[in-house]
Amino acid sequence: MPLTDLEVRRAAPREKKYRISDGRGMYFEITPGGGKYWRLKYRFNDREKRLALGVYPDVTLAHARRKRDEARAMLADDIDPGQAKKEKNRLARLNAATTFEAVALEWFERQAPGWAASHSEKIMGRLKKGLFPWLGSRPIADITLPEVLEVLRRAELRGAHDAAHRLHQNCGQMFRYAVATGRTTRNVSAVLRGALRPNRHTHFASITDPVKVGETLREFDGFSGTLIVRAALQLAPLLFVRPGELRQAEWAHLELRCRS
Repeated sequence: MPLTDLEVRRAAPREKKYRISDGRGMYFEITPGGGKYWRLKYRFNDREKRLALGVYPDVTLAHARRKRDEARAMLADDIDPGQAKKEKNRLARLNAATTFEAVALEWFERQAPGWAASHSEKIMGRLKKGLFPWLGSRPIADITLPEVLEVLRRAELRGAHDAAHRLHQNCGQMFRYAVATGRTTRNVSAVLRGALRPNRHTHFASITDPVKVGETLREFDGFSGTLIVRAALQLAPLLFVRPGELRQAEWAHLELRCRS
């Protein structure tokens, strides 16, 4: 005899696990710990199998019956509902691993060990603020060129032209990594080259006034930040190299001997 809602609500735990049948292979299982589960017993290729239909009360009696009927319809089409459920779950896990955010975080974890902490924070902050809210949950293979352009133009519209170009660069890195790892076949970001407004940098004039040069050197000596930055500031006017060359200098590049 089919179950009623009242019987389901009143089903209490016993010393041992027990089942109450609802008909057509579906039953209600109650464990000694108070767990209540909907199950379906069925046969496929002459083998008896079980299919989990959900946990009560999240899945009501009526909901469980709909799931049972869907499963039996699959059986009528010679489809194993248990195997179909496993495949559905597998595809869901695969889709979760191929979203833009999942790919970006994977790429970040591989790159971050070689970066300074401040650079890592800037990259992650840019991803979380400028990309994830709009592209994060989308499968990276499904993201279109107009979607990426819309995200980049959000930054442009608020006047952050440099941020827009950096976001474009980051998008390209995500898509290239996705192509390399088989999550997509194309880098749609590459097509957007030239679609953003040029980012014009302002160059500052060199200090030529001897008085101001002296003030600048004294400010370097009084710098209270990290030792590395202070040392770089003090070395810069002695070596006259570009900041990048100074930052990447190695001991082998220096000759420390005094010349007579």
